[in-house]
Amino acid sequence: AKEVRRKADQMVQLGKDGTLDAARRASAFVRGDDVVHKLFTELAYRYKDRAGGYTRLLRTRIRIGDAAPMAYIEFVDRENELREAKPATPPPPQRVPLDPWAKSRASQQWAGPKVTMNPKSEGL
Repeated sequence: AKEVRRKADQMVQLGKDGTLDAARRASAFVRGDDVVHKLFTELAYRYKDRAGGYTRLLRTRIRIGDAAPMAYIEFVDRENELREAKPATPPPPQRVPLDPWAKSRASQQWAGPKVTMNPKSEGL
């Protein structure tokens, strides 16, 4: 399924190129003139601003007969998607650099036992 995803992304990229050479290369791989037409019109327009990642791979189940993993492949940013795209995650907050001379938690944890002077034992 990952290889099919790679080929589908390549075909969409050819559709975005829109040249005669790209159309011939796409028609050599894809069967059917209607699919090539859809690549060069609808899909090229839909993904004109996207740099890559035109497809999504959805793993579904394991086939009973030979235990092969099964999956769906779908185009992203379309209506009737099987799974909605995740919203963009915000960048992580900036980390404050630590003081190099501060004691670590480990050194505090493994410190030796504290010796306390017992006032009763001093008089003996």
